[in-house]
Amino acid sequence: MKELVNELNSQLIGIFSHLHNNPEVSWNEYKTTDYIKQLFEDHNCKITTFEDVPGLVIEIGHGKPVVAARADIDALWQEVDGSFTANHSCGHDAHMTIVIGTLMACLRKGLPEKGTFRFIFQPAEEKGTGALAFVEKAIVNDVDFLYGMHLRPLEELHHGQFTPAIRHGAARFVEGTIQGDDAHGARPHLNANAIQIGAELIQHLNNIHINPMVPHSVKMTAFQAGGESHNIIPGSANFAVDLRAQTNAVMQELTEKIHNIADMLGNYHDVEINLKTTADIAASVTNQEAIQLMEEAIRETTGSDHLEQPIVTTGGDDFHFYTIKKPHLKATMLGIGCDLQPGLHHPKMTFNHSIIPKAIEILLSAMNKTAESYA
Repeated sequence: MKELVNELNSQLIGIFSHLHNNPEVSWNEYKTTDYIKQLFEDHNCKITTFEDVPGLVIEIGHGKPVVAARADIDALWQEVDGSFTANHSCGHDAHMTIVIGTLMACLRKGLPEKGTFRFIFQPAEEKGTGALAFVEKAIVNDVDFLYGMHLRPLEELHHGQFTPAIRHGAARFVEGTIQGDDAHGARPHLNANAIQIGAELIQHLNNIHINPMVPHSVKMTAFQAGGESHNIIPGSANFAVDLRAQTNAVMQELTEKIHNIADMLGNYHDVEINLKTTADIAASVTNQEAIQLMEEAIRETTGSDHLEQPIVTTGGDDFHFYTIKKPHLKATMLGIGCDLQPGLHHPKMTFNHSIIPKAIEILLSAMNKTAESYA
């Protein structure tokens, strides 16, 4: 396996560079889709694209079992060096390269010898809605095992360490509006200042107390109020709140408290505060069989010294919607240690690219073991 992957290394460097330098945000990954498609158009594989959404599915082999690997393909929209731009600060460029490399290695080696390998290049993970869209397209209806992956920050794994499962928490994104009337800057008694209401909202969010034994957090991540006329007290504003919880039950408790806070502040200030959930990512559902197969693949390709226990993290990933919506699926996510710093979603995130070939070896081994074990 190692020699086979090493033969692809120079090509993979070019692929990663292209993906990294051409990021596209959620639901706009059409050029990324076209790029991946053209890599395999001349090979013996089935390629499926969609008229209404970006992303694609590539399949090789035939029959059972159906073993799938999923890569998320979208980038974040964030400020980098003073300008807002699409940016691969979550490692999806690496995830794509790993899955592409695994497929290339399979084509060179004539894998799978048994069953079907399906490679899923999914859009809009950052919006928390891409996996649900692909579930609706029946992409995983006949899949038996599903493997994902994610680069892990340095605080979780060092370079060369791998974990056979990532136990993500739940995540929920809420958008809100404060709707009131503007007032003259000299007459603050005539309205409720939306900026002040926003500050009070932040204070009350910080005062939420839930069982500290369950990791959770809630924080405001966007707030816009006022305009170019600085002598107007704004009565309206838009804001966003990011919620995280290790369990779905605590996520529900957090959500109820936020709605209670919004109702209370709206009544006190005589304004209307509306909340809308824009994305909802459930806590992970993993499978012990899939975890065991991934653990065996890590041991086989890297040795036991590089195998770490499953990670519990408050981060979320819409990968888990596949198993929630299709309970028959046996799934897990490979955690990849690559000295990633300063952290995921940091605009200047960096990681050790040399980990990509080793991750390909592990994923290839896991898929092959699965096919051989369940044929």
